[in-house]
Amino acid sequence: MSYLRYVKVIGTMHVSPKSREEVIRTILEERPHAVAIELDRARFLAMNANRKMALEEALRLGKRGLINYVLAKVEEKLGKEFGMKPGEEMRAAISAAQTLGVPLYLIDEDINLILAKIAAAPPREKFLMALESLGVFLPLGAYGSPSDVMGDYKVMMMQFKRRYPYLYRVLVEERNEVMARNLISIVDSLKARGVKRPKVVAVVGLGHKPGIEHLLNSAKEKVFIPPSWGHYR
Repeated sequence: MSYLRYVKVIGTMHVSPKSREEVIRTILEERPHAVAIELDRARFLAMNANRKMALEEALRLGKRGLINYVLAKVEEKLGKEFGMKPGEEMRAAISAAQTLGVPLYLIDEDINLILAKIAAAPPREKFLMALESLGVFLPLGAYGSPSDVMGDYKVMMMQFKRRYPYLYRVLVEERNEVMARNLISIVDSLKARGVKRPKVVAVVGLGHKPGIEHLLNSAKEKVFIPPSWGHYR
């Protein structure tokens, strides 16, 4: 049987108010046994502390710091345009899990490992990324409206994969694998604790949803036998 039957994956735009509302509504309606979010421990703590990296700090940290700084600036600018701070849909998931009193799991890959992989990108992809990052300081309207972004994300992902095959593998495919494995572990742990039909809601970026669902659907489900079964003296 498919692990996907136990997990409802919500694909969000990290800077969309509609995504925040969908997250709250879905979790409260589904009343899952657990909630999982696309964060690791470091980003979770930084988000709760509302900590932002200054350019001076990024420069001291070298390439990894600069990559992190640019990515944060991109999301910050989108958040201003869309009327929501980056990460608000994750905060909503945390709050909803607390309201229901269910466990919260951090399922994404460690940010330091992600940044190390980005820093090891081929020179061509680094150069293209540096050029495109200049657009962070240009008006977003030059690239389209928020509704266009929501509707055309599949095209954007295909373009990103074509321009940045290595980064696509690192930022999308490998993280999909990590998050799918973690979701499978959550389901297995709930079943091992006696939950016959575990229900998990996972909140991830829109670009990760299809890949994670495919991996969950393809994974072979483990069969758990209650301790009283199959044990003879």
